Amino acid sequence: GSAAEDGGPPAPERVLFPPTFSVSEIKNKQRRHFMFLRWKQQQRKEKLAAKKKRRKEREALGDKAPPKAIPKTIENQRVYDETTVDPNDEEVAFDEATDEFAPYFNRQTVPKILITTSDRPRGRTVRFCEQLSSVIPNSHVYYRRGLALKRIIPQCIARDFTDLIVINEDRKIPNGLVLSHLPDGPTAHFRMSSVRLRKEIKRKGKEPTEHVPEVILNNFTTRLGHSVGRMFASLFPHDPQFIGRQVATFHNQRDYIFFRFHRYIFKSEKKVGIQELGPRFTLKLRSLQKGTFDSKFGEYEWIHKRREMDTNRRKFHL
Repeated sequence: GSAAEDGGPPAPERVLFPPTFSVSEIKNKQRRHFMFLRWKQQQRKEKLAAKKKRRKEREALGDKAPPKAIPKTIENQRVYDETTVDPNDEEVAFDEATDEFAPYFNRQTVPKILITTSDRPRGRTVRFCEQLSSVIPNSHVYYRRGLALKRIIPQCIARDFTDLIVINEDRKIPNGLVLSHLPDGPTAHFRMSSVRLRKEIKRKGKEPTEHVPEVILNNFTTRLGHSVGRMFASLFPHDPQFIGRQVATFHNQRDYIFFRFHRYIFKSEKKVGIQELGPRFTLKLRSLQKGTFDSKFGEYEWIHKRREMDTNRRKFHL
């Protein structure tokens, strides 16, 4: 007999929705919400049951099991970009040998960075600049008070600075980053979001050391992405000091550049962990300009136009 006939608790009622069931047809709002939750619960149960069934079938077949299907994601369904860089392309190699970053990659120049802010920065932006200077070796922080960028750039060039980083803020929160390579550009403008200082990161490590970190650039595949990646690489000295075990990562995913700063922790000869040091932030490229910063008469190589460029979710530019 059933559990109820044996005196036990009643068995849970199994909801069977008809194939043509539509939650939107239910007029009562509370009832509609309740039925939607039950329908979602049933969908999860069916999905979990199908997953267990597939796993048992694979275990039964053993080595004869077919290969696992690759899940469809926005990244692996990306629309092909004509400007995707081929490492063996002679034209790309020639451009790299003659562009503005060639002296750095040929080890003729050593990076020297000036980090400044928008006019009269607030506390959070000040702390972020200080932490950013501890990540980038040979960087100096200058807090700007009413001095125009066009006047700062000639002074930077005269003092042998190779790059200028400007952190902009809105309502006391850092929201923009301008990176200008000196003396001849280019200049990139990024929107900044998801800024987390060291004290806001869980399970963070100790303060970073003065060792030169390793730099990792992920998924900068197009010509535009290649140029942006070379800009980031030229901020750090060419020879990392692996004794310090520190690594700075610029990870491009769907045209969002995620920055993370970690330290390797070697637990044994085979196991290694990572410990985040901070800070962390996310960048979105807004424009790439030829030459140094010039908001009025600058010539732009690329400008992000939302209504024209964001029509397809699978189209990426970096």
